[in-house]
Amino acid sequence: MNQLRQQPSVMSTTALQGLLEYLYGTLSPKNMRWVADHLIERAEQAEPVELKRYTMAEVNAMIDKAEAEIAAGAGTPHEVVMRRQKERLARMKQHEIEMSEAV
Repeated sequence: MNQLRQQPSVMSTTALQGLLEYLYGTLSPKNMRWVADHLIERAEQAEPVELKRYTMAEVNAMIDKAEAEIAAGAGTPHEVVMRRQKERLARMKQHEIEMSEAV
């Protein structure tokens, strides 16, 4: 069982809905409650993610650095970023479809 607890992944709503439908169709009400209890217990044990707090001076320094990099020609143009994002989203959508069909 520990083998399955490697790296948590983020599942899309579509994939989660497919998983729920599968579980609804295969588990008895007693088994559903058992799974729910264990999921809740596990979620409550998860360590909260602590976010770093930045001062205004740190934020301004990061902005200044980024603006200097842009002025120097570094970075990726907006059009390229948007094209890559659309391609990535299309791959994710295709993966969701394949996963929902597998369940």
